[in-house]
Order: sequence, then structure tokens, then C-alpha cells
Amino acid sequence: MKLRDLTDMDKDDILGALGLQTKGSTTSWVLGTLGLFGLGMVIGAGVALMLAPKPGIELRRDLEDRIRNVRERVAGNNGQLDTQI
Repeated sequence: MKLRDLTDMDKDDILGALGLQTKGSTTSWVLGTLGLFGLGMVIGAGVALMLAPKPGIELRRDLEDRIRNVRERVAGNNGQLDTQI
């Protein structure tokens, strides 16, 4: 190995030659974890809708009604937070 070979190596090459690797950041770990959690929530919601005890047309009507009610409540509040649950 010549000196020129050493100057062409980057940090990962040197660590790899020593049998080491760089440590991942905490931020990348948290974002990956939150991404997987969000994906699991979406998949779980989809499965729950498919296994719902109502037929599809009734379920769609109920969802449309709920969405319409939320839109009306949001439009009626004019930006004020509704404390009623």
C-alpha cells in the first residue's frame, strides 16, 4: 500500500479496513421509527375498515356523514377551537 492509496481513502474506507462503521444519528433512528409507526397505523386502519361489521355501502355513508359533520364544525368555528367532545 502506497501513500497515494491512503490519501484517496475516505472515512468509511478507513473504518471498513479496521472492521468498524459509522454510528447512525439519533434523528435518523427517530424518523425511521416514526415512519414505521405511521405506516403501521395506516395499514391497521385499512384492515379495520375491511373487517368492519357493516357492509361497504353503509360504512361509506357513515364515513361521509362523519367527514361532512367535521367540515361543518370546522367551518362553523371560524378558527376557534371547539372544546366540546
